[in-house]
Amino acid sequence: MEIEGYNMPEELHYEEHHYWVRVEGGILIMGMDDFAQKMAGDIVFVQLPFEGKKLTQGKKFSSVESGKWVGSIFAPVHGELLQSNSKLETTPTLINHDCYGEGWIFKIRPDDINDIKSLINGAEAIKEWVLADIDKYK
Repeated sequence: MEIEGYNMPEELHYEEHHYWVRVEGGILIMGMDDFAQKMAGDIVFVQLPFEGKKLTQGKKFSSVESGKWVGSIFAPVHGELLQSNSKLETTPTLINHDCYGEGWIFKIRPDDINDIKSLINGAEAIKEWVLADIDKYK
């Protein structure tokens, strides 16, 4: 779904700081959404924590940087970091070029898959949230 020039797929779940989560066979794939990558500009660095790291929902576990911005990445659920996208070490701009595909950042094994229910999901909720953030960052 497009919201004022931002591609925000409605089948995804979103963390309030503009990271998306997609469920694939009980594993969560996580990345930066289109709104965040456009606001940040070219991504120059992504901190890739060690695999096996325990994650606490809502707690910072990584960061991402552009030429003009440094942002925290917060765990969308309680769980374990299974994998980081190693391609981002040499080509962090994959996030800018394909944020919902090759530019994914992490794979997470959730302690409880139902934790995703606390994320932003559904066309109406996504639209309301993105429009509020567009207004906030004008």
